[in-house]
Amino acid sequence: MVNPYLPQESIIEEVIPETPTIKTFVLRPENGLKFSTGQFIELTVPGVGEAPFTPSSSPFQTEKVEITVMDVGHVTHRLHQMREGDRVGIRGPYGRGYPLEEFYNKEVLVLGGGVGFAPLRSLLFTLLHDLSKYKRVVLCYGAKTPADIVYKGLIPQWREKIEVLCSVDRADETWKEHEGVVTTLLDKFEIDIKNSVAVVCGPPVMMKFATFKLLDLGYRPEDIYLSMERKMYCGIGQCRHCMIGGLFVCKDGPVFTYSQVKELPDIWA
Repeated sequence: MVNPYLPQESIIEEVIPETPTIKTFVLRPENGLKFSTGQFIELTVPGVGEAPFTPSSSPFQTEKVEITVMDVGHVTHRLHQMREGDRVGIRGPYGRGYPLEEFYNKEVLVLGGGVGFAPLRSLLFTLLHDLSKYKRVVLCYGAKTPADIVYKGLIPQWREKIEVLCSVDRADETWKEHEGVVTTLLDKFEIDIKNSVAVVCGPPVMMKFATFKLLDLGYRPEDIYLSMERKMYCGIGQCRHCMIGGLFVCKDGPVFTYSQVKELPDIWA
């Protein structure tokens, strides 16, 4: 029987600075890792602890996995101090990812904020892998400042294939695009809401107001997909840290439609 608490050893092959507080880690697990976009892993920093992360890499790349991490806590701070050649542990994948078959032949609106772009990066890689299955893909991404934008090198490549709109809360003299919170980008284009799904990931306050904005625009609760992995801890439903109402985020999610969670308490906490 496989021990669900036992991680496989993985080597850090590359560390990519994204912003002053965010780095992407390219990891090579000794046995590889197969996952579906939207699923998550538990990352172990030896002698420090572990934390859940949703891979930011393509699920079609199984020999390596990438995670994009903000330096915000005990485990993440130590991880940010690690270098190429250091070793960590990975267990998983866990949870349920995006139900891509529900997106086929529809206009897919992807709405991300801050480091919440990480799970969406994996989703975008998946959508781009067979773009013909989707009627249209629109990415709206927002950050606090131009310096806080992640994946700066990928955005121009994506713009060659899909529609990409970017915004910052506070612009500087270098910024040539939209200024304002990310939800204001939704007023900049038209979309066929009756034949569209929206995917949202970011800080809780951003997800809350993005969801309300989408509802105001006419999206049905069952067509709004939320990624809620921030509430998880053990990853396998034993610690109960991630329960909202009667749902385990780690086992029943971390991807939910708004219709699944809208009546539950404290979903934005």
